[in-house]
Amino acid sequence: MVRLILLVIVVALILVGPQLWTRRVFARHSAPRDDYPGTGGELARHLLNRFDMPHIKVEPTERGDHYDPVTKTVRLTPAIFDGKSLTAITIAAHEVGHAIQDHLGYQPLAERTKLVKVAQGAEKAGALLMMGIPVAAAVARTPVASVVVMMAGMATMGISTLVHLVTLPVEWDASFRRALPVLRQGRYLTPDDEQGARSILTAAALTYVAASLASLLNLWRWIAFLRR
Repeated sequence: MVRLILLVIVVALILVGPQLWTRRVFARHSAPRDDYPGTGGELARHLLNRFDMPHIKVEPTERGDHYDPVTKTVRLTPAIFDGKSLTAITIAAHEVGHAIQDHLGYQPLAERTKLVKVAQGAEKAGALLMMGIPVAAAVARTPVASVVVMMAGMATMGISTLVHLVTLPVEWDASFRRALPVLRQGRYLTPDDEQGARSILTAAALTYVAASLASLLNLWRWIAFLRR
């Protein structure tokens, strides 16, 4: 019983801890800064023009900061798009980092984009297959049918896990090989701000680590259930 409680606590820390820490880091560096000449949205537009990508749009969104390689659009939440804070500047530069990856033909980004499209349909199919296990067993009147359906469902769910694992190096590259060097070399940040920017990017990366672990745990749960 004690081991189970400890396991639950560890899992909760792994899954929730990074998100809480990320919020804390973002909030710490979200104070408006009068010494910044522009907002996150304006910096994104400036950087895209600077790197010969005027065709890429910058838009506000309510669905989370991201770069859309299909429509060639950097989308930023209102706090980032209109913000003049270290968090706003850093996150905007990170999303531009993805645009730079796309512009340069960074293969892992292209592979992730393809996998995301497949995963969106596969997750829905996997959920339907899992719910169909009792029906398959009842119709076929054999446990083999349920095992086959479950394995098919797990395979589709495994695609989602693969997406999360591919996402990690893509995000790390956008942050520490693209965004941070651009901010440093362009002198958009002071040396003190650079350390804060690094903390913001590291915290953001941990959320993807947590998502990957959550996906692996979910897959492991189904594997453990199958082995019973």
